Amino acid sequence: MHVAMSRFMAAVYDRFMLAAERACFSRWRDELLAPLTGRVLEVGAGTGANLAHYPSTIESVTLCEPDAHMRQKLASHARDPRAFTVTVSTAAAERLPFEDRSFDAVVCTLVLCSVADPRAALAEMRRVLVDGGRLVFIEHVAAHDNPSRLRWQRRIEPAWKHVAGNCHLTRETEAAIRASGFDLESVTRESARKALPWVRPTIRGVAVKPR
Repeated sequence: MHVAMSRFMAAVYDRFMLAAERACFSRWRDELLAPLTGRVLEVGAGTGANLAHYPSTIESVTLCEPDAHMRQKLASHARDPRAFTVTVSTAAAERLPFEDRSFDAVVCTLVLCSVADPRAALAEMRRVLVDGGRLVFIEHVAAHDNPSRLRWQRRIEPAWKHVAGNCHLTRETEAAIRASGFDLESVTRESARKALPWVRPTIRGVAVKPR
């Protein structure tokens, strides 16, 4: 991402997301993160929207964020005292510098839309999970249940990618998770209230790395 655009995105992201966070995303984060325990890896941690939702039952969380401007805000939020250890990493989702089976859970929220290679990112997440470990996800996806909206997503996507940090509107994320060797334990499709119309179709849930 261009440096100026990266700086702009980091500056406005939390404000841009505020209405949708209050309407639905905050509750979804609570529900999905509350059961987590042990060692957690979060990829594409952004400005740290998940930090307030991690339970005290986890041992540690490693927050990966390759964008320098996002990471600056993330590091600021990560300095707040917590019951668990917090580490910030510069790692990208497609190249995680961790050993195989290093984490009990991987958290991925609003990330797979914008990574350069979703298959590589998911393969890395699977690699670093223990057998039986969980991938927790919230992602916006292609609007296959709404043909009119899907047509708009396809029209808007080329320009949207340039102004929104490589964010794709029509990715098939549920299929990609399955194809990466995960078993889907739960998946919910729901419209993200207060979000822009072309990013409202979402999936969220838990996928498990087979033992």
